[in-house]
Amino acid sequence: MSARTIRPRPLTAEAFRAFGEVIEPDNCTEIRLINNGTTTRFHDIAPVDVSGGGGHALISIFRGKPFALPFRVEMLERHPLGSQAFMPLEGRPYLVVVAPDAGGRPGEPAAFLASGSQGVSYARGTWHHPLIALDERSDFLVVDRGGSGSNLAEFLLDEPVLVEG
Repeated sequence: MSARTIRPRPLTAEAFRAFGEVIEPDNCTEIRLINNGTTTRFHDIAPVDVSGGGGHALISIFRGKPFALPFRVEMLERHPLGSQAFMPLEGRPYLVVVAPDAGGRPGEPAAFLASGSQGVSYARGTWHHPLIALDERSDFLVVDRGGSGSNLAEFLLDEPVLVEG
């Protein structure tokens, strides 16, 4: 089966806003000095939305198997009951593939190349591909929803999408 081709663009807060938030100091509107001025706090960069279905916030570490470009996207997922945030722990770039909702199914996908110092927080219900580490195995700190209820919906694309470098 042939695939449509898209190219990733740099991850910026403005370009990603429809899908969630970019987690980086440059995306912060409130900066505070704390601990007697020894620490800068970049405050409230991304909300943690776990309220759906009586959930609770949890923190995990995901270890991503490395992939290379071109990368074939055949499935997207979303979390209807809460947001999901990824922050790289090893400073390595990674690929982010997202799509708007189009009546309960993914719309036109977009790809972003995230630097090793940028995290992403997918808004509740945002279609996205599972973690795509590039070139080397990579660990990510993940904040998402725990608790009862099904917080995962997967969708197999009618036509695969090829993300080229």
